[in-house]
Amino acid sequence: MTDMTDPKVFEREAQLGDYFALLKPRVMQLVVFTALVGMLAAPVSVHPVIGFASILFVAIGAGASGALNMWWDADIDAVMLRTKGRPIPSGKVEPGEALGIGVALSGLAVMMLALSANLLAAAMLAFTILFYAVVYSMWLKRSTPQNIVIGGAAGAFPPVIGWLIATGSFAIEPWLMFALIFMWTPPHFWALALFMRSDYDDAGVPMLTVTHGRPATRRHILAYTVLLALLAVGTAFTAIGGPIYLVTAVVLNALFLIGAARIWNRNENDSEADNFAVERKFFRLSLWYLFLHFGAILAESALRPWGLGGWS
Repeated sequence: MTDMTDPKVFEREAQLGDYFALLKPRVMQLVVFTALVGMLAAPVSVHPVIGFASILFVAIGAGASGALNMWWDADIDAVMLRTKGRPIPSGKVEPGEALGIGVALSGLAVMMLALSANLLAAAMLAFTILFYAVVYSMWLKRSTPQNIVIGGAAGAFPPVIGWLIATGSFAIEPWLMFALIFMWTPPHFWALALFMRSDYDDAGVPMLTVTHGRPATRRHILAYTVLLALLAVGTAFTAIGGPIYLVTAVVLNALFLIGAARIWNRNENDSEADNFAVERKFFRLSLWYLFLHFGAILAESALRPWGLGGWS
């Protein structure tokens, strides 16, 4: 295990790319996209300059969350195969630097979003950062197998923030988008945990695969996927849905249900290679699942001004 207290670990001078990696750019992309969809799906138009600036500050806030998460999780990141190459455990960035960057960017993002958009959007961004860094990273992740269920809310708030940027008020529609991400998160991460279980075992993280075993995890994936499919298809008949979204949701959720059923059907007598292939295929589909659902919501909102989007 890499010793985070050994100064020799951090002898190499960090490069710009190392600091960028600290911000979890892949997670940031999802945050930016879902926040953008939330903003554009709102019934109030936003000036392009204000919209661009606001989404930029949301992205900075997401990066700040990533830096704080990497600072706190540096010890377990050093143990896990999937994360040991991250900037801190690999010795490219010092933990104190990550903490300083995370705190500074958090303050900058919240303050600037308040100035570019409104106080409610800024407050929601601040709450999201605190939820991810404190509630999920510092508390839930290491204390309960429900870590990814409850903690998944942190990744579900961006479309709500985007809606608030445009309207400055709450409505049911952004919470439907929130619910899509919230219900998608557990099967997405449990599928990852199924074929990366040794990582969580080695790090002592109480993921469901570790505390309840693989069969229970498979049952949970199927149960959440059924609930997610009902929610996703039902959203087609709301104000943010429409025929384009309905077709997208029906096709994607049929594929997702088939994948979850195949995972549920597996057993411990199957070869590890067979299990790995099924679980990884489901995980890869889950990456497209959210992007295509939100892409369909975006398409409906883009066509609505011409009377082509939605059910009107």
